[in-house]
Amino acid sequence: MKNVTDRTSNPFGMRPDCDRFVPGYGDANAHFHVVGDHPGVHGGSETGVPFTGTAAADRLQTALVRGGLLSSTGDEPAVERTFLSYLHMCVPDGAPTEDDYADMERFFDAELRAIAAHVLLPVGARATDHVLRAYTAQAWKTEVDMEALHGEEMRGSGWLVMPIKEPAEWVDGDDDRLVEALETLQATDYRRETDLGRFLPGEDPYRVR
Repeated sequence: MKNVTDRTSNPFGMRPDCDRFVPGYGDANAHFHVVGDHPGVHGGSETGVPFTGTAAADRLQTALVRGGLLSSTGDEPAVERTFLSYLHMCVPDGAPTEDDYADMERFFDAELRAIAAHVLLPVGARATDHVLRAYTAQAWKTEVDMEALHGEEMRGSGWLVMPIKEPAEWVDGDDDRLVEALETLQATDYRRETDLGRFLPGEDPYRVR
């Protein structure tokens, strides 16, 4: 299914019950979905765009440009095939509680399934743990060691997952490691689709995962 919308910010009109929030941003038909924690951790409180407004966000954006997931950096980065969003989109007053995360889960899950990207890229330990538990069968056998998981491909239930170490904690070489992993990934059949159109009338393809 292809989403028909030209809206880059909040393409599905998510409206959580909070005074300020940072909605999802990017291509509604994205192949890649970058998942962060909340605006207090990964930025965007002032810009309204995920992964903006901090030095760590700038470093991540630069790596995503080099890796082919963004066309440019900035407070409104140019996106193509990529979507950016948070587990907890509301701008918190302090750290969100577990109940706060649970309340925001319905918005995140609805957006993730609407985008239906081929690759999920959780940023940081919380996002990685959530994605592995909710969207793969890997959680029970995977220790969330971000140093080891950074830029590594993991199979999910219809998704390929590539965790990203917290950008604020990157050391020399972590940028290059992620860029190389993204380039290698895109050189493969990361979509893992099968064309079932040959079983249907007409000549149109019908691709499923």
